[in-house]
Amino acid sequence: MLKNLLRRLFQALLRVRVTGDPEVLRNPRTLIVANHESFLDGLLLGLFLPVDAVFVVHTQIANRPLFRCLLYFVPHLAVDSTSPLAIKQIVKLVESGRPVMIFPEGRITRTGSLMKVYDGAAFVAAKTGATIVPVRIDGAARSYFGRLAGIYPRRALPQVSIAIQPRRYIPMPELPSAKLRRRRAGELLRHILLDMLVATRPQRTLFEAFLEAKATFCANYKLVEDIRLQEESYGSLLKMALGLARLMARHSAPGEVVGVLTPNAVPTLGLVLGLSLSGRIPAMLNYTAGSEGLRAACTAANIHTLVASRTFIDKARLGPLLEWLDGVRVLYLEDLKSELTIADRLWLLAHLIVPRRAAMPQQPDDAALVLFTSGSEGKPKGVVHSHNSLLSNVAQVRAVADFTPLDKFMMALPLFHSFGLTCGVLLPLVSGCKVFLYPSPLHYRIIPEIVYDRDCTVLFGTSTFLAHYGKFAHPYDFGRLRYVVAGAERLNDEVRQLWIDKFGIRILEGYGVTECAPVVAVNVPMACRRGSVGQLLPGMRYQLEAVPGIDHGGALHVQGPNLMKGYLLFDQPGIIQPPPASSPGWYATGDIVEFDADGFLHIRGRLKRFAKLAGEMISLEVVEQIAASAAPGSLHAASTRSDAAKGEALVLFTSAPALSREQLLAAARSLGAPELAVPRDIRHIAEIPLLGSGKTDYVALKRLAEAGAERPALAADASQDSPT
Repeated sequence: MLKNLLRRLFQALLRVRVTGDPEVLRNPRTLIVANHESFLDGLLLGLFLPVDAVFVVHTQIANRPLFRCLLYFVPHLAVDSTSPLAIKQIVKLVESGRPVMIFPEGRITRTGSLMKVYDGAAFVAAKTGATIVPVRIDGAARSYFGRLAGIYPRRALPQVSIAIQPRRYIPMPELPSAKLRRRRAGELLRHILLDMLVATRPQRTLFEAFLEAKATFCANYKLVEDIRLQEESYGSLLKMALGLARLMARHSAPGEVVGVLTPNAVPTLGLVLGLSLSGRIPAMLNYTAGSEGLRAACTAANIHTLVASRTFIDKARLGPLLEWLDGVRVLYLEDLKSELTIADRLWLLAHLIVPRRAAMPQQPDDAALVLFTSGSEGKPKGVVHSHNSLLSNVAQVRAVADFTPLDKFMMALPLFHSFGLTCGVLLPLVSGCKVFLYPSPLHYRIIPEIVYDRDCTVLFGTSTFLAHYGKFAHPYDFGRLRYVVAGAERLNDEVRQLWIDKFGIRILEGYGVTECAPVVAVNVPMACRRGSVGQLLPGMRYQLEAVPGIDHGGALHVQGPNLMKGYLLFDQPGIIQPPPASSPGWYATGDIVEFDADGFLHIRGRLKRFAKLAGEMISLEVVEQIAASAAPGSLHAASTRSDAAKGEALVLFTSAPALSREQLLAAARSLGAPELAVPRDIRHIAEIPLLGSGKTDYVALKRLAEAGAERPALAADASQDSPT
């Protein structure tokens, strides 16, 4: 009777919603595991789960007067985690056949993310063969019974949801010692809980996610800042987005792909939101791709309308690029503002009150955004992402990294780069993290100063950019950084060591592809291994395809909720093509990888970046590693050229003026690399050409390799289309 009364009371106050199949809880030997959000969690599960579970409670909690009174009405087992008999007690309870409820984190979250997962519950499940049922509690952390005060705004009566997930199992790991078996089982349980967080994410559009964050943090919450040093709030961003949506409705049609050629600045974010809410699909154009790359992107995506910033175009001297765009109408943000009429302003005021009415009906799986591949291996391809794929990747990153609204991101990576857009803008936008937008990653002296001046705690970059930041920064500039994440290219060991020695900061290397929005794997403080790019994000699966000549690992194929809808190709403009893969729903990354015993991903090379010499497959990345070992501190890039006798020959481009083949041979011997991987064709150049994203421009290098002539002025040529 008391239980029914409490259930009705909590249902009325917290609007508790239970989803999932309750039948999964009725198996004999069932272990229910849940995330721990607040002091209400046990009571909520006891009231709303359709089984009479026994709760495992720490003796310190059970001895507190209030909890002792509440536990009087709940079947429970009080255990001391320091006692060696605790596991035996829980095992005996599970084997009795009654459902057992446990919180593997052992404490209430203080970040809003998953905390450390203890091994005990996983070992019990593996030892007893119990069915594991993950249960997600969402919303209770924002109540006054949670521990997020000072991090997230709290509410007296937040809405709470309880999501029951499908059954999972943990087989007993086959390892030599009980300690290792227990630790591996705990890691498997952590992955089950991470998968649960991603699987239970809300299904929303980008604009709906933005409005939900605005409701959480309030309209006056300061969120984003750019070089004007003026912080913009959720409210001012909404006003900007609504105004641009109203104006763009006159110049474009619903469902049309609209090009965006603007810098890292607040108006760019407002424009993306405005196009999205009005049913248009923003296409983030790479202004460093040169005239041919830009024209190919507009052709592939069937872009007829492009929005740019006149100030940016003038300062970056991009005017000649736009002249090459035939059949594309260019609109300037500065001119659009003057088009606002009194009727538009009245419409804007009305929809600021009820902004959802301004949004066109859209589904989470509808196309939301077009990004473009770097064109490092040919013409750029348009990558079409849905609302769901972008927000899924945000949820995956948030599940493994404890970013909070106390963090401030420094985002100098361009927003046409998927790494910069998803991690540097969309993630802060929907999670309340603050962000500083800077227009160029190449200002190596200025960016460290801004990180220091604006108290930034998170920095994303490529290995090349981080090397320059580390070189020019004062040792105290990065004193407040909590996360430094490298992506887009392999992290150089010298850069890693520089940051450890100079700043005491461990760079976390990740791996991603534009087609996966982009993050696929990443090292985080809770799971990090040097030399790897981390473990796969929750919700992702993989297959390895054997490659002739490669003994260890294979070609990586991935599947997950963050996978793109398809490609827009130059030869079939405007038509979304599914990605080529071994089976529908999978994506072939083209990378040769290897997984170690603990699930950490090691990149061995790019499938297209292997050369076949004397019947042997030689990785061009190994060639670059040999050069880096022989001449540390210089930049190197390997390519190939046709050879009449051997079919292919290696070509090494290096900025080290005195690097010789003898030095390369000595470095190869020390690394255990074959002599075949040491090129005979060594070309000394001033700088290695880079794309705007920071990646090496292998197309330009391949062209030079085939030409067979050294180009000392290569750096100047490559930078003509790179105004940043």
